[in-house]
Amino acid sequence: MKIPEKYKHIIELGKALHIYGVPSYKIQSYLTKVAKTHGIYGVFMDLPTWINYVFYEEEQTYNYIECIPPGVLNLGGLSRVDEVTNKVISKEIDSSEVIPELEKINSETKKTNHFILTISYAIASGAFSLMIGTNWISFVFALVLGALAYPFVYLSGKSNYLETILESLISFIITVFASLLHLIFPEFNAGITILSAIIVFIPGLAITTALEEITSKNLVSGGAKLFDAIISLFKQFFGVLLGLALMASIIDFKLLVHISDLPRWIMFCGIPLFSVSLLAIFQVRKKDMLFGVVTGVSVFFLTVLFSGYGVLFSTFIGTIAAVAISNLFNRITKTPKTVYLTQGLVMLVPGSKSFMGLSNSFLNSSIIIADNLYEQVAFTLMGIIGGLLFSGVFRKR
Repeated sequence: MKIPEKYKHIIELGKALHIYGVPSYKIQSYLTKVAKTHGIYGVFMDLPTWINYVFYEEEQTYNYIECIPPGVLNLGGLSRVDEVTNKVISKEIDSSEVIPELEKINSETKKTNHFILTISYAIASGAFSLMIGTNWISFVFALVLGALAYPFVYLSGKSNYLETILESLISFIITVFASLLHLIFPEFNAGITILSAIIVFIPGLAITTALEEITSKNLVSGGAKLFDAIISLFKQFFGVLLGLALMASIIDFKLLVHISDLPRWIMFCGIPLFSVSLLAIFQVRKKDMLFGVVTGVSVFFLTVLFSGYGVLFSTFIGTIAAVAISNLFNRITKTPKTVYLTQGLVMLVPGSKSFMGLSNSFLNSSIIIADNLYEQVAFTLMGIIGGLLFSGVFRKR
């Protein structure tokens, strides 16, 4: 069945918003507003693998279902599509201009600098190891192993099979390399380096986004995304367990000791470095980069400032600060506040703690010694969701 011309721009907008990682409840809100702007009555439902469009006319109903792969967070594409959507709603552009604009955005987001992305993966790994606390030899090899991960990400875009096993394969390879390095350098922090090298893949932000959708009453989409994020976490942990099992004959992992001898000020340098590394990974636009880094660093340090009051309260304050800062920068730059809010929340999400908790459960020893990890994960998630609720993120739908 041919799509009626008057509905084409709405369908294409929905696909674009989905592809670039916009939460389902926001997609549905955007499409409803766009439809009303053009005098169209429609009901929309976005799920992780498909979008359902229902358009009502006087004598008939038009139903269109688009099957589409799960969206991947791309803050540059998200920002551009959001601008086009708002222009349609404010009638700055008409429906005939929407599809050409979306085609421009699609071609723009396909431009990737593989060298910069490799460096970004390396810096993210190294910076995270600094944030946890490590030594120089471990920091250097965290950079190397982080850079090693990106070629597999690139190749996964060309192979469906590799895309399916990506998280497990990378975790396995990095675990084997880290174990071999520990044989050569006894002071090498194998556990921390493994965690740092795969930190970009750990779905802490995906878990938070899923809970955000559940909180906004998008139960089907949020539940599916939450389960997908948990499976992703287990796939990574499977890769690590497989690597540990292979290397167990030559290394006693229960005897590994965490050695951290870096000055405290160097550890704090990891925070802005980590925030900067995410700019290329999330494909943030140049005009939003500085504001994004400021948001991430400010939120993290504010959370640390209130850490004496407990994980729940400090995360709650950090989330409210992230929303307030993103609203401020939204007014200054006219960029969607989601772009800055995401970069703020990513500094709070409990993905690494979830991974540590799994290692504690399955291996009877955590990658890093810490008490009540599951409690910390739960309090962090509650603090984030509570902060989003009280700051009014879900108010406008």
